[in-house]
Amino acid sequence: MKLLRYGPVGQEKPGVIDAQGQIRDLSGHIDDIGGQRLSPENLARLRAIDIDTLPRVAETPRLGACVSAIGKIICIGLNYRDHAEETGQPVPEEPVIFAKFTSAVSGPNDPIPMPRGAQTMDWEAELAVVIGKTAKYVSEAEALDHVAGYCVANDLTDRAFQIERGGQWTKGKSCDGFAPLGPWLVTPDEVDDPQALDIWLEVDGVRYQQGNTGNMIFNVAWLISYLSQFFSLHPGDVILTGTPAGVGMAQKPQPVFLRAGQRVCVGIEGLGEQRQLTAADG
Repeated sequence: MKLLRYGPVGQEKPGVIDAQGQIRDLSGHIDDIGGQRLSPENLARLRAIDIDTLPRVAETPRLGACVSAIGKIICIGLNYRDHAEETGQPVPEEPVIFAKFTSAVSGPNDPIPMPRGAQTMDWEAELAVVIGKTAKYVSEAEALDHVAGYCVANDLTDRAFQIERGGQWTKGKSCDGFAPLGPWLVTPDEVDDPQALDIWLEVDGVRYQQGNTGNMIFNVAWLISYLSQFFSLHPGDVILTGTPAGVGMAQKPQPVFLRAGQRVCVGIEGLGEQRQLTAADG
């Protein structure tokens, strides 16, 4: 299934994509897409619905983040060898873990707000993993059983806020709108292998990132198992699994950073695309 949330900010309704690519309204069967509603039992119940009997959403609505009620956003840094190399960092022996605040979450096509004073705003195309069943001390073999679905993410970052302002990554990663998720939450039955997905990012039609999730240093199952040894993963938690080479700060002969009025497109094979416009914030 390709699950989504559509409608004005704060008033999103649950939906699903039918075989023709049209949005169908799921609100008669579930009130939202998130939290405990992502359990394997609930997803199985939704999968049993005849989608063609659901009301079709005729207009082209705004899409919200494809998952709500997010408890935490856990991010993995330097998880592609080529990205570690382009930033001049050693390839990590264990995952580099940081967090984004949930206030950074936005819809996949919402404008990207550029914070006041931000001059070094960068992009990071990422595969996001959404947890559907509590994971604590799980093995790698069991890990994917705890996944509700996968989606596209852009781990937007202001590099000066991240690196130069006291060494705290969180404030450079958690500005409003710095975690667009979606367009869809794609359930595992439609993702044959999370380690075999092409991933890309373009700015104003120029492709800066082109990679494949098979090049992760630490794969999805291993990451879920690893993280669950330190803290519980709960339904609705989101893991951003890292970005391939091609970020703006690593461009040669000089870095390239986002400016107001630019169009950003992020895509992952089978998971859809995000299309965003950068805009000054307030």
